[in-house]
Parts: sequence; C-alpha cells; structure tokens
Amino acid sequence: MIDILGRLFDFTGTGAALRLPFVQTALMAAAVLGLIAGLLAPLIVTRGMAFAVHGTSELGFAGGAAALVAGVNVGLGAVAGALVAAVVFGFLGLRQRERDSVIGVVLAFGLGVGVLLLAVYPGRSQNKFGLLTGSIVSVDSTNLWLLVGCAVVVIGTLAVYYRPLLFASADPEVAAARGVPVRLLSIVFAVLIGLSTALAVPAVGAILVLAVMVTPGAAAARVSANPVVVTVLAVVFAEVSLIGGVLLSLGPGVPISGYVATLIFLCYLGCRLFARLRRPAALLARS
Repeated sequence: MIDILGRLFDFTGTGAALRLPFVQTALMAAAVLGLIAGLLAPLIVTRGMAFAVHGTSELGFAGGAAALVAGVNVGLGAVAGALVAAVVFGFLGLRQRERDSVIGVVLAFGLGVGVLLLAVYPGRSQNKFGLLTGSIVSVDSTNLWLLVGCAVVVIGTLAVYYRPLLFASADPEVAAARGVPVRLLSIVFAVLIGLSTALAVPAVGAILVLAVMVTPGAAAARVSANPVVVTVLAVVFAEVSLIGGVLLSLGPGVPISGYVATLIFLCYLGCRLFARLRRPAALLARS
C-alpha cells in the first residue's frame, strides 16, 4: 500500500517532464478544455443533461475506437460519434419522458460497439486503455487545434444565444410561450455538448468525461444563483482540475483522469461545505 501511494504521489520527474513538447501541448489542451467545460457545465446542470453527457461520451468513445482501428485521428472519430449522439438526442429525446430512455439505448449501443472495436484492434493495449481513462500522450497538435476550434464555436454560440439558452434551460415551457425557439436551441446545445465531450475523450477518457463536463457546474451552483458568478466559478474549477490533473500525473506517469476526478470532487465538496456554513450566517444576519 505504501509503495502504491509512493508511486501515485511521486513528483520527482515533474520538472523534467514539463520541458517535453507533448506535455506543453497537453497543458494547453487542458486549459482550452477547461474553458469549454466551465462555460457549458452550468447550462448542462440547469437543463438536467448530465446523463446525456454520459451517453454522448460513450458514442464518442465508439467513434474514437473506430478511428483507432481504421488508423485515422482518434479525435476526429470521437467527434463524428458524439455528433451522431447529439443529433439523436436533439431530435428524438427532447421531451422529458423520452429523454432518459433514448439516452440509455444510445449509451449501451455506443459502449458495446466501442468495446467490440477495441477487442479487434491489433495495436498497443495502451492506446485502448487511453480511450477509456485518458492519456496526455494522445493529445497531439491536431487534437489541440480541434479543441481551439471547438472553443471558438462554443464561445461564439454562447455569445449569440446565451440569454435564450438560459431562459429555455430554466423554464422551457414559459420560454416556448414567449416565442423562444426551444427545439432549435435544444439541438444546438446538444451539438455543443457533442463536440466538447468528444474532444474531452482522448484527454480524460470516456469513463470520466462526466467529471469534467458536469461537476464544475454542479459545484458552482452550490455557491451562487447568479448565472455569471456560477459560470466564472465553473471555469475556475474546471481549469484547476484539468491543469492540476495533468501536472500531478506527470511524475507517476499514470492516466490523468483519476487526478482530475479527485480535484474536481474536492471542489464540489468544498462548495457544499461553504454553502452549509453560509446558511446559518445568513439566517443570523436576517434576524
């Protein structure tokens, strides 16, 4: 047990690793992914789409596995698979009573196909493992530019549609009655989730994409009800967990996903504790 802990917290090689080009690329990719995840996470939480993120990641995993078998860029394959999931969720799962069943069907299909494709892949087992748990080695310059392009799309879309998206997320019935194109916005948002989730798969793995795309928003929502404050906090939490996860994984040389999930979970616990401690203080101030 001591040996295992010693390996997990061995940071003696971190300084040397930081000088490697692929590590610097991974850190830049983590920063961009943190920005995307932080911007989208509050809306994902508000719209109750955490399960949709999981389903999208599994189809992105299937697309990445197909790309791995075909010998093409894994990031492009993951994007293709996740966009298919986004279209399916956008068109077939808009009503609340249908959404969970549609997501469950797509999730099981994507996971099954992905596992089957990895089973027939003749290459290194590390490549297979990386799709599930993430690997900084898999984040190359192509994936970095894909992330940058995705960030531009996400920021541009939110800049134009943020207010109607927030309105449709908080109260879709009233938004539809006011003339907001709720159906179109649902499809647009599903595509944004698909792009972001797919590009997160090579970095953090299909299993723990939820940690990046959902937990920052859930943590920030415990601290404030102001949408701007929640979004800023979500970006900070996502950046700390992703960049910190990369840095912590350098010395031990293990997948970053465990460190990322632990850091963001600690942020969530801290926010819950802060909210619990603040409640009595607010009651005392009112009295």
